[in-house]
Amino acid sequence: MKAEAEKPIVSGEWLDAQRDDPDLRIVDASWHHPSTGLDAHAIYREGQIPGAVFFDIDAVASRIGELPHMLPDAATFAAGAGALGLSRERRIVFYDQNGIQSAAARAWWTFRLFGYERVAVLDGGLPRWKAEGRTLADRARTPAPVEIEPLPAPPQVRGFDEVLAKLDDAGEQLVDARSAGRFHGRDEEPWGEPGRIPGSLNLPYEELLDPGMGTLLPAVTIRARFEDTGVDLSRPIVCSCGSGVTACVLLLGLVLIGKTDAALYDGSWVEWLRREDAPRIGPEGASG
Repeated sequence: MKAEAEKPIVSGEWLDAQRDDPDLRIVDASWHHPSTGLDAHAIYREGQIPGAVFFDIDAVASRIGELPHMLPDAATFAAGAGALGLSRERRIVFYDQNGIQSAAARAWWTFRLFGYERVAVLDGGLPRWKAEGRTLADRARTPAPVEIEPLPAPPQVRGFDEVLAKLDDAGEQLVDARSAGRFHGRDEEPWGEPGRIPGSLNLPYEELLDPGMGTLLPAVTIRARFEDTGVDLSRPIVCSCGSGVTACVLLLGLVLIGKTDAALYDGSWVEWLRREDAPRIGPEGASG
């Protein structure tokens, strides 16, 4: 299982065998949409993978504007990660109460941006861990804080103006991770009005997951999913979703198949909706 330690995803078997390693840190990075009424931190306190700390993507976030869980500046990130004892020298594994499909991938992406190289996501998350009958703790770990040097994030993040400027740029592909129903405006959009960004492609993040296991599909299948969507993997890719969370599942899949330079549109649909100068395609293909 040594080779698994270098992958962007790890199995429950690997994590269970390694969780007493003093070099390892385990992080519950769960997040639930406000409409669910669920409190991710409270659920974490009730039962967690032994040794896990809790990383809140809404707390360690930009303090500018009103958009949820936007990428923090370097100093804010360093303070948040340092308070949890998450130094760059450690091997860090993130998991989610919903499997892979929520904020574990978002936290993994954030830490990678700020210079962490030894980070991974638990394949299948907490549901798979429980299904395999693995140990849970009911007493949250108190971390020993560390000092972390703030490092600027590399240019793998896109803001509104950058996305808007490249709408007619055939060189950069925008891939939306929301469900097909939300993308085409047929289903309710939890962030507001339904619709999509003109020119974007749609690859729902669920299509990268095994529906029965909640784990990532094999790399060869993930590659095929992107290609069948019309994505040219040799060209630049920007991923988006509702608020920049599940798009990171696509980014995780891309890294798994060797595409490490893809970017995230951080504000995603929730920001696009709030901008009066943002063109969009609504239900039934209507432009707005």
